[in-house]
Amino acid sequence: MKKLLITLLIIVTTYTQAQEVNLELFQNGFNNPVDIQNAGDERLFVVEQAGIIKILNPDATVNPTPFLNITSLISSGGERGLLGLAFHPDYVNNGYFFVYYTNTTGDTQVARYTVDATDSNLADPTTAVLIIDVDQPYSNHNGGCIQFGADGFLYIGLGDGGSAGDPQNRSQNLETLLGKILRIDIDTTDGSNNYSIPSNNPFADDSNALDEIWAYGVRNPWRFSFDSESDELWIADVGQGAIEEINRAALDAAGLNYGWRCYEGTQTYNTSGCPDPSELTFPVAEYSHAIGYSITGGYVYHGNLYSDIQDLYFFADLNGLIGTVDNNNNLITYGNFSGAWVSFGEDTTGELYIVDIAGSIYKVKGGEIFDTQSFSKSQVSLTPNPASSSVHILLNGHLMSKIDIIDLKGAIVYTEENLSLSEKNISLESIKSGIYIVKVLSDNEQSIFKKLIIN
Repeated sequence: MKKLLITLLIIVTTYTQAQEVNLELFQNGFNNPVDIQNAGDERLFVVEQAGIIKILNPDATVNPTPFLNITSLISSGGERGLLGLAFHPDYVNNGYFFVYYTNTTGDTQVARYTVDATDSNLADPTTAVLIIDVDQPYSNHNGGCIQFGADGFLYIGLGDGGSAGDPQNRSQNLETLLGKILRIDIDTTDGSNNYSIPSNNPFADDSNALDEIWAYGVRNPWRFSFDSESDELWIADVGQGAIEEINRAALDAAGLNYGWRCYEGTQTYNTSGCPDPSELTFPVAEYSHAIGYSITGGYVYHGNLYSDIQDLYFFADLNGLIGTVDNNNNLITYGNFSGAWVSFGEDTTGELYIVDIAGSIYKVKGGEIFDTQSFSKSQVSLTPNPASSSVHILLNGHLMSKIDIIDLKGAIVYTEENLSLSEKNISLESIKSGIYIVKVLSDNEQSIFKKLIIN
């Protein structure tokens, strides 16, 4: 466990950034969108709070028929509604996806649905399998995020049950699921449950704790995510009245106690009956309510387009603030943008999107498009550049194992792998004119980027 003193040393004050963040409207007209996910292809799936999931295509068109409509099952409004969506890691074969919603009695329900057998743009609403349900004593702090980890298990974020100050101290109580991050195996069943408990869950053999619990001591982990490269878990936990916090943990860091209601961020809140601070895990970054009041967690950027925001974890706030945390846990803010941010999403190329609950989806852009980067001492040359019918790619010092040509929307328009070549001539006849990024992966696993102009 991280000690409080160590954590205080790595908490930093917000400062002016060297990076640049811009937003570009991708599509609007949604009704209270609260989440956005991809299913491993070019489509984005936009979750509307009232109970509808819509498909947003790469050209920014929206399919006229929703992917799923379960409005009759949901109580919506405030912090309730259809709140989360996750596609099974093997969705391409089994068609399974999972939703997190507030049912008509006001309680949490996680359910599995299956895509229509004849139309990949439609879900089959008759295929619902109820996975897990949790009683909610109040209408707020419903959590709502579900994500699959690299281990293939489903992680579920639950708030502390609501009201203010966690009056029943549920987050520290291991005999309730509230105020926890859960981890379950949805590929096997156990008894009457439509899931089972992974054998290495931290409390699987503890008779005084619930088996599903992976982490505890959270207040309202509205949005969390896994780094697609390091597999680290990033949790943005909404604060009470003073602090918004960001937690970060290795995928195998089981049983962590993030401290609520004993602490709000690194500040004491109500330490009555609480464990010693040495037993708690404190946030790697935080900010005060002087600049924001309701944090929304995002993703670590590993897209193909922007060099200046590589490896930064993005977060936002309902008041319009957008910020990042770097690998050294330095928190950076970029000012307030005109949106009430409630979620982020990423496409299959790693490009980021941000969701305004007022109805709009924006694309997140950095300030520097990849050109020659210092990822490696090897250099890539493109001849000619600008090019028209073909381009010759030469890598000095290493062999190329893979080449991608990526457009400025992040879509890969050409790819070739298993090359083991120092040079390659590529025909451009089938690629439209414009500006592209050439990404070369070398035999020593280094990525080198060059800008290519096609006339």
